[in-house]
Amino acid sequence: MEIYTSKQIMQAFRPELAAALIREGLIAYSAGQVQLPPAQHIKFDAIEADCVIKSGYMEGDKVFTVKVSSGFYQNPQQGLASNHGMLIVFSAHTGVPLALLLDKGWLTAQRTAVAGRLVAEVMAPEQVEAIGIVGTGLQAHLQLEALGEVLDCRQVWVWGRHEASLQAFCQHFAEQGFEVRPTMDAQQLAAACRYIVTCTPSAHPLLKAEWIAPGTHITAVGADRKGKQELSSALVALADVLVADCVAQSLEFGEFSHAFEAGLIRQEHIAELGNVLAGKLPGRLQSHDITIADLTGLAIQDVQIAKSILLAQQ
Repeated sequence: MEIYTSKQIMQAFRPELAAALIREGLIAYSAGQVQLPPAQHIKFDAIEADCVIKSGYMEGDKVFTVKVSSGFYQNPQQGLASNHGMLIVFSAHTGVPLALLLDKGWLTAQRTAVAGRLVAEVMAPEQVEAIGIVGTGLQAHLQLEALGEVLDCRQVWVWGRHEASLQAFCQHFAEQGFEVRPTMDAQQLAAACRYIVTCTPSAHPLLKAEWIAPGTHITAVGADRKGKQELSSALVALADVLVADCVAQSLEFGEFSHAFEAGLIRQEHIAELGNVLAGKLPGRLQSHDITIADLTGLAIQDVQIAKSILLAQQ
């Protein structure tokens, strides 16, 4: 079995290859060609932390994967990264372990950002004058970097709770050619931006329906287990187009679950991202539509991004 360190994984990462493989995986999932056993969730509510174990296999593929990924969101206060984890790649023909990817959770963060990029390709408004990033952590950084690959816009607003993290975010992206404005007022961000990504572990809505202008797209990333919520239920109900990477997960514990439980939306209101990527369903109907994508994360993304690393090593 080959063992890859986080440094080797980062050096081997190819965004275009990862995007192509994850697109393929999401389309296969929506076509019923993927096996995803139920994820295992361990929660540590007292310290705002969780651990998830996910596995996946695409029919006819040569490999399958098992992943352990943890998020301990108070870690930065101790000088530690928020996310850790590893991926094990097995042969689908013999069950023999082929590779251990000691990514420390980096691949999970990257495959989520790649999904955000794929959403932008099919759901972004024609004109995006400013991008809004709600959050200042690793995922916020990766989402903006991924969007930079597919959107021409370099005007950005970023929301955060802490002045130091806001300034660090602004400085980092200024060096990459972005013009970033920090704010601690989410309403101010919503007023200025027509493409917004929320990537926080918030337990309470950060964006309200009355703040969102027609034509705005929102990608919600943070709600990956029960108890998390970044958008008000009224905002979800207001949207003209709802898309989820996995409809079942979104209604069980994702961003759409709150509006669903309140009876404000129905399951048939939600399209699956794989079907949108395949061109079977639209990501946007009219220019003034409010569109929302909910990304809860699928193990097929882990399978595909792991394959991208192994392919890059060949």
